[in-house]
Amino acid sequence: MPGSALILGDSIPKLHSDEYGKISKLVYEHCGLDLREGKQSFIAVRLGKTLRELRLSSFQVYLEYVRADRTGVALASMVDHLTTNHTSFFREPSHFDFLCKDIFPALRARPPIHIWSAGCSSGEEPYSIAISLMEEYGMEAAERVRILGTDISLRVLERARRGVYPAERFEGLPVPLLQRYLLKGHNASAQSYRIKSAIRSMVEFEYLNLMGQLPENYRCSVIFCRNVMIYFDKPTQQNLVARLTDHLEQGGYLLIGHSESLNTISHGLDYVSPAIYRKPNLVRSFKIGRY
Repeated sequence: MPGSALILGDSIPKLHSDEYGKISKLVYEHCGLDLREGKQSFIAVRLGKTLRELRLSSFQVYLEYVRADRTGVALASMVDHLTTNHTSFFREPSHFDFLCKDIFPALRARPPIHIWSAGCSSGEEPYSIAISLMEEYGMEAAERVRILGTDISLRVLERARRGVYPAERFEGLPVPLLQRYLLKGHNASAQSYRIKSAIRSMVEFEYLNLMGQLPENYRCSVIFCRNVMIYFDKPTQQNLVARLTDHLEQGGYLLIGHSESLNTISHGLDYVSPAIYRKPNLVRSFKIGRY
């Protein structure tokens, strides 16, 4: 373990400007995370707990620790602490309505429909997609739809795979919906729900850095990439949208967060409605799904 001194008590070392610059550069190069000026105190608070846990004396020592870790776990943990994995079930419900009422009916006669939830966090979004389609089309949706959820955080992906959530995450949802798609916990787990296997079987979760190698030969009908680009600068946003577009089949849809916009970047997508874009149909065709 690097470091010439240990942290005393609960104090957090000062984050100096050069250390701030090095951390910002490291995470930007790794995953495109844009830590703009003025985030110095934010970084110090977010990473301070890690320094205490590792009993490291400074942020410089922490940087050396991260760089020395050949497994990449320390860097992944750093990024994890600097991003906010805030999400909820059926967030921005108009997107799920559009998926069920417009997209799925147009594709239901096609081969398996592949939907990608990029930046899926702890799984609420892909499970909401699956539940929405099952609610509207029953087992037909389960047979025809395959959902891929990806995220850069191993911690939230583990929670997503378990499919177990505190009861308060479902407050406001209709009781019949809960009864159809969730299992109530017992004893120590009485205040939690587990997503039923019929829904979980529709979703696959994988680790993915959106700035790294994207799934090769993967074409999908719909990509949800919502509230992810808010972490990126304009060049990174443009690069990401172009790469995501390459993985859409012709006529496929890209759904972004309502707080996001493609107005200030160049792209080849058609505007459909707020936060919904469509890839134009061309003469040549792409394969659909993963092969």
